[in-house]
Amino acid sequence: MTTDPTITLTSDQWEAFLADLYERDDRLERREPGQAYLPEEDVDPYVLSGHAEALRSAEVEGDLWGTLADLEEEAGDEEEAWAKIVAFYLDRGCVLLRVADADEPEEWLLEEGLARRLGLLGPARG
Repeated sequence: MTTDPTITLTSDQWEAFLADLYERDDRLERREPGQAYLPEEDVDPYVLSGHAEALRSAEVEGDLWGTLADLEEEAGDEEEAWAKIVAFYLDRGCVLLRVADADEPEEWLLEEGLARRLGLLGPARG
């Protein structure tokens, strides 16, 4: 597992990250310079949500309460529910991707292998 399970991006970095992704045959990847990609391979938050373990987003409904129920947990409010979900997934080797300057919470839990393959962990891609 990574030493710091939280990745923090600005809104601009988040938008650039999404623009740098493509999905082909249900596999999410980073674009390679000089390669051609079809418009239907573009990734937006909805496409990314299909690859996330859990999320809290202004753009995409992440079914917070359904996820909490799947974990057989209960909470008194959304903040407590999200904290329990984050703790559950971080304990299982996932990473938390957070957009620091978003108007509303923008947080995504991704499997570590996916985060690494997408360039969020390890050496930064140019």
